[in-house]
Amino acid sequence: MVLETQQQEEKFLTFHLGDKDTAVICLSHITEVLQVSPLEICGVPQMPSCVAGIYNWRGEMLWLIDIENMLGYEALSRSHNLATKMMAVVIRKDGKYLGLLVRQLMDIESLDVDSLKPANIDLFSRDIASYLEGYFIDSNEQMIISIDAKAIIDSSMWNIHN
Repeated sequence: MVLETQQQEEKFLTFHLGDKDTAVICLSHITEVLQVSPLEICGVPQMPSCVAGIYNWRGEMLWLIDIENMLGYEALSRSHNLATKMMAVVIRKDGKYLGLLVRQLMDIESLDVDSLKPANIDLFSRDIASYLEGYFIDSNEQMIISIDAKAIIDSSMWNIHN
């Protein structure tokens, strides 16, 4: 008797992190993806550098986070033209929303969640690992970083403001 293993596939939004890395967020945590002009973001003083500011989203105040800066990459504001729109991935948890500014969206793909490897501190710093679900290895032996949307929303960094 042969037991067949069934894959636990989920759909993920893939995007670039930095110049060469790829990251994913599970679609089940995403409410919307929208284009945001840097000129429409209202900066908030005395916030961590990864907090880009607030944005008027559907008549509500949406905090926008530079996910690259938060994870230790170069800030998007340094490599981004103010006239060019950025992409914001709006994530949600328990009625809380947060916008993650990303460099470039790639695609939606199905990944086997059983193949997710833990984000250990040999590969990632402790600060970054706490915001990751882990990582996948694709068919080209490249790492795909899986972002933990819940951990980002629950971060004490802006939790008090949301």
